Amino acid sequence: MIDSQKEFRKRTTTRNESSRESRTRVRNATFPQPSPVPGDNQSPRVAYQRVSVHGLHTTGVPMEDLDRAASLLIEALSMRRRYMEVAGQSFPTDLANFLSALDSSRSPGGQLSRNFSKILREIDSEMYLPMAEASDSLEFQYNEISGQWSTSAVEMADASQIGVPGQGRASFESQEEVAGAAELNDVDPWACHTPPDKNYVFRWSAGVVRVFRNEEDMQASAPLNNQFVNFTQYVEDLSKLGEMISDGPLKSFCYRRLCYLFSKFKMHVLLNEIHELALQKAVPHRDFYNVRKVDTHIHAASCMNQKHLLRFMKRTLRERAGEVVAMHNGRPRTLKSVFEDMRLDAHDLNVDLLDVHADRNTFHRFDKFNAKYNPVGESRLREVFLKTDNHLNGLYFAKIIKEVMVDLAESKYTYVEPRISIYCKRADEWGRLAAWAIGHGVHSPHVRWVVQIPRLYDIYRIKKLIKNFQEFLNNLFDPLFQVSINPSYNPELHQFLTHVIGFDSVDDESKPENPYPNEAMKRPDEWDDEENPPYSYYLYYMYANMTVLNQIRKEQGMNTFVLRPHCGEAGPSAHLSVGFLLAENISHGLMLRKFPVLQYLYYLAQVSIAMSPLSNNSLFLRYHRNPLPDFFARGLRVTLSTDDPLQFHYTKGS
Repeated sequence: MIDSQKEFRKRTTTRNESSRESRTRVRNATFPQPSPVPGDNQSPRVAYQRVSVHGLHTTGVPMEDLDRAASLLIEALSMRRRYMEVAGQSFPTDLANFLSALDSSRSPGGQLSRNFSKILREIDSEMYLPMAEASDSLEFQYNEISGQWSTSAVEMADASQIGVPGQGRASFESQEEVAGAAELNDVDPWACHTPPDKNYVFRWSAGVVRVFRNEEDMQASAPLNNQFVNFTQYVEDLSKLGEMISDGPLKSFCYRRLCYLFSKFKMHVLLNEIHELALQKAVPHRDFYNVRKVDTHIHAASCMNQKHLLRFMKRTLRERAGEVVAMHNGRPRTLKSVFEDMRLDAHDLNVDLLDVHADRNTFHRFDKFNAKYNPVGESRLREVFLKTDNHLNGLYFAKIIKEVMVDLAESKYTYVEPRISIYCKRADEWGRLAAWAIGHGVHSPHVRWVVQIPRLYDIYRIKKLIKNFQEFLNNLFDPLFQVSINPSYNPELHQFLTHVIGFDSVDDESKPENPYPNEAMKRPDEWDDEENPPYSYYLYYMYANMTVLNQIRKEQGMNTFVLRPHCGEAGPSAHLSVGFLLAENISHGLMLRKFPVLQYLYYLAQVSIAMSPLSNNSLFLRYHRNPLPDFFARGLRVTLSTDDPLQFHYTKGS
């Protein structure tokens, strides 16, 4: 009897152990243990629950549609890769390797679609790394395919990093390195490498700068081998993208993939949310307020909130009332007299009277929104307080910008990339801007500048400030080529450019225009109409000349620039197509929600999108309809930015 009971318990124990082993095998097969990180002597990463899709038709579409979609998407990604590489802008390394692997393995019989399907699975498997895997950072965890954020690293959301001036687009591996760079900047903020003059010569040809080694080469039409995409090729590529956007089967495929990505992220949240929150709480010292944050889209003229501007104006009026701030009909005007003309004094001013905050009246009214830059509705006050080029050489604007920089230094963990304007009305604007920054000491290790170019050629032409669009380009690029070839031409501009990381293009995108260019369009030297060139025309000539400029600066060992335009805030799909081809990243991108092909391409290429829901809420799209959460869930590379704190904020940023 006793022996029978022992035998029964033995058989039961063996059966239970076998069952546990079976469950373990199933569990490990379903949620495999990740391998240790190379070079990591600690334990492997936490085994989050993962769900994978297997089977013959994992994409959910027939093989013929997959093969067609694969061909078109690969063609579009290859086009962007070519544009990025020739301009010296970033392109995801993993994606470049995938495209190279496809090029080497293309063969008939559906091989392309099978390879592309495999690549989609490999990309998707890397897109949803848990948000708490970073050991000491709680920023948004962007897609690992492009190496967007790394643990305890200060990296820009668009890969243009804050670094030591003169050292190019440097990145930091730790917060200690950032502190060290900041200390170096405090010692000599304008210190930079100054190469010897090259004495090259250049001239314009069909709207693009061609650089020659000497006068003899220029006479012989033998330019340096500086690569760029010509206008004809650009028009052809843009037309191809336009056809892809309207391709029915491709739209269906991209829409299904976007839905799949969204559902996959929701499943990830359901399975791992509690675990991630627990790991976040376990991170010592770090929380949202003391991790490095970079505002990748903010305008310098509105980087302060309205209360800050009000306090500064009242203080300046009390302390500098007798200072001459403008000339009117040849007569000097003091700050006090300017306010007296408006029947105001320091005591009368308040936030409501300042009237710089956006309200419901600015919705779909870009003109009214721009008017909010004028304190008390007076352009005179904007000229005095918020301009770099005025009677005081931008003294007041420099002072308030430096106060914002002091706030950034006190917060310690916040960095910004403010937009500063070059209007292209005169050739000396770059020199004046550099003199303003260096003369007034407008610098900070927390700040790197992006130069914004307003698309206002038509206004300048009507006022007869310029003769044609070529003159607009001359005013923008001539000083940059001169100082890049011969730094001694303008040492101040050479120093200032080490603090500049890229170019932006700004204006109202909802203006009616012919969105797609054609080969028959006038060249810039022939464009003397009062009509404004289309968005695609502006950006091509900015991109093409920036490409040549980057190659010259790289040869000289200088930092290079990127193109980061406002794109997709409103207007046609062609704007987003232009951004996909030419820009390293874009600002806003709201219209992507209407074009699944472009949205999926932005996902695959990991094009960074700096989004500003508060800004959009007052201009083009109400807050609850903003697509930022959906973009983030689908794996697009998005960042939060402030855009215009003066118009939208009541308090200081974090």
